[in-house]
Amino acid sequence: MRKALAFILLALGVVSVTRSQPSFPDNGELYVDTVVPVVYITIHPDTLAWIYANPYSDREFHAVFVFDNGMVRDTIEPVGFRLRGNTSRASMKKSFKVSFNTFTPGAKYRGVEKMNLNGEHNDPSVMRAKIMWDLLRKWNIPAPRTNHVRFYINNNYYGLYLNVEHIDEEFAKSRFGNNDGNLFKCLYPADLTYRSADPDSYRIWDGTRWTYELKTNLEENDFSDLAELISIMHGTEDENLLCELDRVFNVQDYLKVMAVQILCGDWDGYIYNRNNYYLYHNSLTGRFEYIPYDVDNTFGIDWFNVDWSERNIYEWQPGGDQERPLYDRIMHNPVLRKQFSFYATRLIDSTLDMDSLIQAIGARREMISPYVSDDPYYPLDYGFSHNDFLASFYSAFGAHVKWGIFPFLEARRISMSEQIEEGTPDPVIKYYNHDRRSGEALLINCFVEAAATVDVKLIYSVAGDNSCEVAMDNGGNGWFSVTLDNIPDDTPVTYQVMASGKAGELSLLPCSPILIAPLTDQTPELFINEFMADNETTVADEHGNYSDWIELYNGDDEPVDLGNLCLTDNFNDPLKWRMPSVILPAGGFTVFWADGTPGLGEKHAPFKLDREGEEIGIYTLNRVVVDTVSFGPQSEDVSMGRKSDGADLIIFIPVATPGRTNSSTPVNTISEERPLILYPNPVSGEAIRLSEATDCSVFSSSGVLIFSGRAVTEVDVSSFPDGMYILVAGDGRTVRFVITRR
Repeated sequence: MRKALAFILLALGVVSVTRSQPSFPDNGELYVDTVVPVVYITIHPDTLAWIYANPYSDREFHAVFVFDNGMVRDTIEPVGFRLRGNTSRASMKKSFKVSFNTFTPGAKYRGVEKMNLNGEHNDPSVMRAKIMWDLLRKWNIPAPRTNHVRFYINNNYYGLYLNVEHIDEEFAKSRFGNNDGNLFKCLYPADLTYRSADPDSYRIWDGTRWTYELKTNLEENDFSDLAELISIMHGTEDENLLCELDRVFNVQDYLKVMAVQILCGDWDGYIYNRNNYYLYHNSLTGRFEYIPYDVDNTFGIDWFNVDWSERNIYEWQPGGDQERPLYDRIMHNPVLRKQFSFYATRLIDSTLDMDSLIQAIGARREMISPYVSDDPYYPLDYGFSHNDFLASFYSAFGAHVKWGIFPFLEARRISMSEQIEEGTPDPVIKYYNHDRRSGEALLINCFVEAAATVDVKLIYSVAGDNSCEVAMDNGGNGWFSVTLDNIPDDTPVTYQVMASGKAGELSLLPCSPILIAPLTDQTPELFINEFMADNETTVADEHGNYSDWIELYNGDDEPVDLGNLCLTDNFNDPLKWRMPSVILPAGGFTVFWADGTPGLGEKHAPFKLDREGEEIGIYTLNRVVVDTVSFGPQSEDVSMGRKSDGADLIIFIPVATPGRTNSSTPVNTISEERPLILYPNPVSGEAIRLSEATDCSVFSSSGVLIFSGRAVTEVDVSSFPDGMYILVAGDGRTVRFVITRR
């Protein structure tokens, strides 16, 4: 038997997103910035003394972490604790890193693996970086979340710190919907100049650190994508640059980053100081994303005797023979230069509202002022006083702090306005995507930014026939869409988007039309039957390693060649890993190890599962869904799987069964189960009782296993904190209960 494609598409959907807009998670409890939370670290005094005696060490030590924002108070033990930063390691007020996954592999705290606590010792306002990060986020640029926190070590107040979200694979996943691409941390002197066609020539080591440090996919350790980006900037003719660069780099959003960096006087990034940025190879789009990093040297802080408030926005790079190929090629490309000018104009005329900004910063200044006053380390590096803090928003401190924040912004805004060149830019077209479902109209969307009203059209071709044009509807806020009817499922479609204005401005992108693959009509009855995202002791692979695993089950009546299918942990990258040519017989099972090390054998996938929750999918080579599963937080050595092989219902499985049947219970008996009753619910006492004896497990609301037992009639909850819990019976029945003792 085969799965009917129409059923799969209607039930699960097949969406091919070509260039999606980044996501912007809210601040949550960890980055709430309407209060000043407290972070406590408890560590052995001798260990703390060692850390201070060895400021350039990255060695991590066991510590206890407590976070309290007045609404939540959480304790994590153990965490890794060390110093972080560059020049700040020699300062009196040092910066620190907290790692939640160093000693507990896979652990996260409120979705993050690391916490950066920055002392901001150069900045008397302790706010410059926060202002720039917030401005970038306001302008829809993926940037870290930040807030001020009070920081204590061993109950001693170490001062007011800036809590800055760590840029890593979790950051990439939350912003771009994927984290399997290469993430490079780029530090001085990362100028992106061409060295050779050999990717290994960009493994540059200065004796203490890498210039382009690969932070993900370390086993493959492949620099070829970075080498391609640099080669394109180096060797592409001017007339082809826009198309070639657009293919491998999100140049449109980088133009916006450039405008913000110049407005804020951020000289310590790529353009001037070839420093402090990340490049993430977005696996969904196939393009690099530029992510700024470390933005405290801004708003008039200067070490070079340069007036950053007046510097020419088209000549921001240093003079002489210092190359900045990315910035230089953009500035010498007429289309990109005009688009940069357009974004600079929009930034200072629309996005930057000085009155609102001054009001918001003033409120924050009042909120953090008492904690600056009490900060024992605040004066130690430059002699800052509390009065200097209060004055820093309007006045220069002197030395390296040559401007107050507001006077700098106003001067920079005026000079940018005077320097911006006139001219109507070609429209910016980005974030185009499509949604194809069997038997339904084909939906295509795109996002357009332009200086004036534009007409937007779809240029498309069906099955290679002559191209057609159709107007796209303006949905507001820059989004345009169109639906194409009566296109057979088995027919390929290609398309581009054209935007044109009355002054002759015109863009047609992407340069190479996007292919929407045809849909086939049948897929095998193949299921993601069981998986474990935190395998500590349950089952080892052929090398003795305890890795994440995924079990597949062939519910079809004929064998399936897995070599014609792909397995992925990212629905936006359906062809992530083509499975080996294993013939799975009807009714058969097989297990793949999701350990990120395909070199260990043909059944080892190039990705790991996230115990905090993610997705697993099987796709055909034409990107058609065979089966998908999305899951939330997982517990150590607890698998999830279909209640019976191939069933719709997915449950926690008390005893994992990798490579074997999950249950003998027929699928059609699920609806006939007796309800399991817990009483009292809510519970305020020491125990909760079950209406019948059953094997069961109890999980916290975040998915942590709290209790497990057999033939249970009563669960002792006297040690359980107040909150919601989930009881999962051995037969798959699930009941929620609440503990409240207030």
